[in-house]
Amino acid sequence: MKKEELLEEIKTSMKAHDKTRTSILRQVNQAIKQVEVDERRDATEADITAAVKKLQKVTTEELDGLRKAGAESHAERIETLSQQAEVLASLLPKQLSGEELHKLADELIQKLGVTDKRGMGKVMGALTKETNGNLDKREAAAYVGQKLS
Repeated sequence: MKKEELLEEIKTSMKAHDKTRTSILRQVNQAIKQVEVDERRDATEADITAAVKKLQKVTTEELDGLRKAGAESHAERIETLSQQAEVLASLLPKQLSGEELHKLADELIQKLGVTDKRGMGKVMGALTKETNGNLDKREAAAYVGQKLS
């Protein structure tokens, strides 16, 4: 997602009176502005993705903590955090999985010349780098492990 797209999303959510989505998008925008000020450069798509992932991690951790503490007393906050997690997930690039992931893994295994499980780390590292971390890591590890055994 580019910064211009983020700003358009903010406008759209404001027009739709979607307070939760607007709030999340503004938090992402604030994180982007902080990067621009701190590093004195324009934010890239990678910066936006990193900001979204960071907010998603914080939201997920708080949500897990509240669920463990007791749902009855925190039901409203849990619902809000669940909605935020959904919005943040929708902002992230599509996760590579299924047939696309298997095809890319096969190509990298062949390209790297890996034949046994000792080379699994190389393949997983190459997969992560190739997809910028946007992959289902569990599925990838299971598939690569199966292919290399």
